[in-house]
Amino acid sequence: MLSDLVPIVAITFGVGFIPAIVWIILNYRKRRRFMELHHAERMAAIERGMDIPALPIELIDGGSPRRRRSSLQAGLVWFFIGLAMVVGMAMDGDTPSIAGLVPLGIGLAFLIYYFLEGKKIEAQLLEFDLRDRSVSANGRQVVRQDSTL
Repeated sequence: MLSDLVPIVAITFGVGFIPAIVWIILNYRKRRRFMELHHAERMAAIERGMDIPALPIELIDGGSPRRRRSSLQAGLVWFFIGLAMVVGMAMDGDTPSIAGLVPLGIGLAFLIYYFLEGKKIEAQLLEFDLRDRSVSANGRQVVRQDSTL
């Protein structure tokens, strides 16, 4: 049974390895070019005596604003792959279904991250909304009382 998996794994990693390397190289070149452009912009600002623009946060950590949504997608994909493996191996009866627990666990980790990050973002938005409501248009603080309490 294990000897049947060796060619499948070899082909999968062989085919998946090349696009991964190409993506890494292209992403590196894009970030390097962005850094060069930002450096040129800073040098031009210094020469003209202008304020130096701040370094974009995306350049420092490479984060993207789509991170939370992508964790939901990845979590669902990994979870259902693992679930399919566990159910499929359990129905087969010959093979243990432990191998399906790995992608199942990865999917659960992504989903937990998605929901925890969502609560954190909701708390930040609520805090910002409450702070925004307490300040009126002319800058004075206004205390609002809801009659529904």
